Amino acid sequence: MFKTVRGRLITVAIVMVMAGWQLYTHKSETGEWLKLGLDLQGGMHLVLEVDDPDGTMTSEAKSGMIDQVDRIIRTRIDEFGVEEPLIQKVGGERLIVELAGVDDEDQAKSIVQRNAYLEFRLVQPISDLQASLPRIDRAIVTALGVDSIRAMGRDITSEGDNLQDLLFGSDTSAVQTDAAADSAQAAEDALLPFSSILSYGDVEGTFLVAVEDRPVVDHFLGLPEVQRALPRDQALRWGSDIVGQAARNYLRLYVLDDEPFLTGDQLEDATAGRDPQFNQSQVQFELSRAGGRQFARFSGANVGRYLAVVLDDEVMSAPVIRDRIGARGQIEMGQGTPLEEARDLALVLRAGALPVRINIIEERTVGPSLGQDSIDQGRIAGLVGIGLVVVIMISYYGTAGFLAVGALGVYVLLVLGGLAGMNATLTVPGIAGLILSIGMAVDANVLIFERIREELAAGRATRTAVDEGFQHALSAIVDANITTLITALILFQFGTGPVRGFAVTLSIGIVASFFSALFVTRSFFLAYLAGKKPSDPISI
Repeated sequence: MFKTVRGRLITVAIVMVMAGWQLYTHKSETGEWLKLGLDLQGGMHLVLEVDDPDGTMTSEAKSGMIDQVDRIIRTRIDEFGVEEPLIQKVGGERLIVELAGVDDEDQAKSIVQRNAYLEFRLVQPISDLQASLPRIDRAIVTALGVDSIRAMGRDITSEGDNLQDLLFGSDTSAVQTDAAADSAQAAEDALLPFSSILSYGDVEGTFLVAVEDRPVVDHFLGLPEVQRALPRDQALRWGSDIVGQAARNYLRLYVLDDEPFLTGDQLEDATAGRDPQFNQSQVQFELSRAGGRQFARFSGANVGRYLAVVLDDEVMSAPVIRDRIGARGQIEMGQGTPLEEARDLALVLRAGALPVRINIIEERTVGPSLGQDSIDQGRIAGLVGIGLVVVIMISYYGTAGFLAVGALGVYVLLVLGGLAGMNATLTVPGIAGLILSIGMAVDANVLIFERIREELAAGRATRTAVDEGFQHALSAIVDANITTLITALILFQFGTGPVRGFAVTLSIGIVASFFSALFVTRSFFLAYLAGKKPSDPISI
């Protein structure tokens, strides 16, 4: 097929149609001819740092943590669908993340920053915590003082209708207001800053706390004195759902085992879906074989009790263990939770939990105006470069230059089709790689034309000179293209972000230029010479 002019032209036409089809398909699917990078279409720029509030972590430890965070975030972003992200470690203790074309910035930040630490804990009865409430109240008063508590609006005494009265009766001398109430000690003992906030829970092992009181409870539970007053081997965790009662919104405060019996380290897969019965978003997970055996043993020994599924210290659901549970389970996302949020949770669970909490210390949004400026400048540079190449080639090589320009048009279509077919991202450095590869394509034609001129000067016939020119220029073209391609592959392997974008475009351009110079240009030459006699001169 390649031995005849007709066969060669059919091959060129087929390749052009394939490249054009790739562009058309990409346009119909995404609305854009090519996918653009952060510097062309805008996006997010984040700088992340390990959270070390006490300042006790060494630089070596932070560097090791950042390396782990790097790997996990790369996995998350790959599943999130952002192409050609820039994720780069800076200074050993920080991580730069650049995401191009992100529509929902809050969603992207949540996926990057979320710890996604999954735990399974048993729900405990509230009796031990009920017995500790007087001790907890006194610890809060001792730690903060009467004035601070009253300034917070938590100066409720035993005269109010509170949980401690309901639990222990109103005749307890420690909370009675009697003749000794004039003393400072009696006034302190009468304050109920914590127990007055709590109400009976609607689920076993829980209390209800008004939504607006959560910051106060968090402040109280963060006090070392309160931590020492809490029952041993128990921990308090907030629920994720809001409960509406008597025209007020409440949060559940769960009483759980202090330690989880299983963590997300044993998680192998997670997928999002909807409960067909209640149309509720959920995440179905699958544990490893060892995790499944451990889960089965524990659930079998605790049938009838409540099991809390805890994600990032927040109880997502607490179902009753009705039977032995194997390697599969599910996380209920709560009423009204969109399926997209469930998908995001499944994504971060599959990628794994971050080893440490991270903070976003810098956040910038690259606006589309900057991207449009880059596109406009790149377009101008490309058009000027191509225009100069066309003018110089035609004016210097005549008809041969015109044929080379036709081959150059085929080359540009091949490069664009290749970028679209590989779903590659075009960046400003990528545009530079495209223009550089155009120069290499022209350089190959110059080598061929100069060799043809030498053969014609030596008295060769036109067709013989053309054949000899292509043959003798082949080795130089192959050497130049192969060495440049190797360099581009090295840049792609070890580079990041814009460097990889440059390498991808350059690599596609080199392959396309090699094909256009040695096959397309020669095909055009043979078609041009087909209507001429072997002795007819050509303009070159």
